[in-house]
Amino acid sequence: MDRSSLLQLIQEQLDPDNTGFIGVETFASLVHSHELPLDPSKLEMLVALAQSNDEGQICYQELVDLVSNIIVFLCYGARLNRWVLQTYHPEYMKSPLVYHPGHRARAWRFFTYMFMHVGLEQLGFNALLQLMIGVPLEMVHGILRISFLYLAGVLAGSLTVSITDMRAPLVGGSGGVYALCSAHLANVVMNWAGMRCPYKLLRMVLALVCMSSEVGRAVWLRFSPPLAASGPQPSFMAHLAGAIVGISMGLTILRSYEENLQDQCVWWVVLLSYATFLVFAVFWNIFAYDLLGTQIPPPP
Repeated sequence: MDRSSLLQLIQEQLDPDNTGFIGVETFASLVHSHELPLDPSKLEMLVALAQSNDEGQICYQELVDLVSNIIVFLCYGARLNRWVLQTYHPEYMKSPLVYHPGHRARAWRFFTYMFMHVGLEQLGFNALLQLMIGVPLEMVHGILRISFLYLAGVLAGSLTVSITDMRAPLVGGSGGVYALCSAHLANVVMNWAGMRCPYKLLRMVLALVCMSSEVGRAVWLRFSPPLAASGPQPSFMAHLAGAIVGISMGLTILRSYEENLQDQCVWWVVLLSYATFLVFAVFWNIFAYDLLGTQIPPPP
């Protein structure tokens, strides 16, 4: 079932009046009646997210976005009969969602690679970080700001790979996840004395351990693949690009949550810098590969 069909099904069954929202009680009864295997803590997080809305409702668009990564992973896992190190399967890289340098003209791949993952291990790390940091950030700062930051990290990740690791493909949402995490951690450090959370040190250490472990895993797979592969393995540069976006753009967003961003001079400086990078990256992808004579692995 594709994304549009899933969205239509949710709308017809849970929002027949086309209001754009699902009541919390309706959603909870759906989970219990169908015995969906949701972890209780994740269900509580969803309900808390809904209760942060003035109407006490869940936007079904947010609900579809929340589960789309897991759905894509499960579909490919079942199709390939492989749940870890999926990128070593010869059919995996043929997906129209994966970023591959040989398919740079297909611009959607610079975004859609975030729906694909190396395997269960990468999906697990990203899901843990998003639940621990991403969802609370969205509850405080709103879906528009956090979604913009996430997508900015995703796009910066793929463009950075196309510049710094020109032969490598890319999968996983780590660019967006690291943009959120690095912005949050930088904000915590800068406001350490004024924060009253008793577990702030533990949360920071846990987030840093998860982020470092994921980067280490990505570097290891890129340069020392454990299995024979037909081409280069996915790059790790998206992690670093996402972190830079988070420290610059993300920190500006989080520190201005009570003010309009358009009134902040530093916001326009950061936005102009990001736009300059995008323009440079576009011209790099158009001209640099031919000028430098880069030998790109044949696209699948």
